[in-house]
Amino acid sequence: MNVTRGFAGRPRVHNAGLPPGQYDAGEDWPVLSAEVTPELAPADWSFRVDGLVAEPRTWDWDAAQALPASAYEGDIHCVTSWSKFGVRFGGVSLDAFFDVVRPHGSATHAVAYSHTGYTANLPLADLTGGRAWIAFDYEGEPLPAEHGGPARLLVPHLYFWKSAKWIAGLTLLDHDEPGFWERNGYHARGNPWQEQRYAGD
Repeated sequence: MNVTRGFAGRPRVHNAGLPPGQYDAGEDWPVLSAEVTPELAPADWSFRVDGLVAEPRTWDWDAAQALPASAYEGDIHCVTSWSKFGVRFGGVSLDAFFDVVRPHGSATHAVAYSHTGYTANLPLADLTGGRAWIAFDYEGEPLPAEHGGPARLLVPHLYFWKSAKWIAGLTLLDHDEPGFWERNGYHARGNPWQEQRYAGD
């Protein structure tokens, strides 16, 4: 199993371990969603990668679980200003899925979409090279539904709205296409260390 270490209303605290404008949430993990939490069992879950790829592919739960396991240990940061340190997610690196579908050289961006219809846009470079996962568990337990279970996208070096809950797929494109929050004024990329919260930041 591969383990990747982290990338380098309350008072906002800044220190060497926090991106600007963030505070340490401690043991808390706030539940923030744009949609109602769905009732989605693993048996009903699927994940598809299509668009600018050589071989579009859909995985069901068992097929995704059969890919090489990988884990992330590090920190996560929410645009609402909280950060959590030293978390562990288990799942499969997106690189394993991309190895199967073989993205075209013209692919530069992806739209992540959820089983609920939520979308988020991401540069393809933020999803490759061991930087993103489909996460199935958190701290050794199945990922709770309110936090995106049975599976969510995990892109921990960006603000957490990019880590789409209840992930259903990725469509690879040769251009950027705004997702839900990006159409509503949020930044196109969302780098916490550059405090890219809103369009224009």
